[in-house]
Amino acid sequence: MDDVKILVVDDEPDILEFLKYNLEKEGFAVVTASNGEEGLALAEKEKPQLIILDIMMPRMDGVEVCRALRNNKEFDQTLIAFLTAREEDFSQIAALDVGGDDYITKPIRPRVFTSRVKALLRRSRRSGEEEAEAITRLGDLVIDSEKVLVYIGDQQIELAKKEFELLSLLASKPGKVFTREEIFRKVWGTDVIVGNRTIDVHIRKLREKIGDHYIRTIKGIGYKFEF
Repeated sequence: MDDVKILVVDDEPDILEFLKYNLEKEGFAVVTASNGEEGLALAEKEKPQLIILDIMMPRMDGVEVCRALRNNKEFDQTLIAFLTAREEDFSQIAALDVGGDDYITKPIRPRVFTSRVKALLRRSRRSGEEEAEAITRLGDLVIDSEKVLVYIGDQQIELAKKEFELLSLLASKPGKVFTREEIFRKVWGTDVIVGNRTIDVHIRKLREKIGDHYIRTIKGIGYKFEF
């Protein structure tokens, strides 16, 4: 966990020291701030992966700090967890409404606290991996399988459903020759009867939309993706 940097912001020195000690014991790199303004400045300087904010602080409370961070695109993906001594629902709702990812109530028990932090980081890591898996980047071509979108540079390319599925299949293994039979099976399925020219027509349309250089014909066998 020593590659994860955590910023803790709390105006109570004892709590700050307590949280820092328990996080460092788990292998995290920890930086601390004693008020919201200092925390905001330190976040911009240190770029931590996780920020832990006390809600009730003088000068600039945790909700204000979170709102300011979320208004900065640099912190779109930064995890933010709140600390609150209050049990009222409105403080927890306020924390989540401004873009908080979690909240932890005081008094804090060390093992529960570090477990919540680790769980939050694991969820974020899984989400990032899933997002990365959904997006394929090949040169200037980007295929977003989750949103069913294709881009070349900044230009969005409109593809029909089967065109998108065909491109995704070929691009899934650049350099691999996909036989016509394999393409039929994986794109159209064994229960669908299509004409022999169906693949050729879709390849032609793809080339018209994304350019000729990505898809190469292997005569008598099938097609492969190159970039």
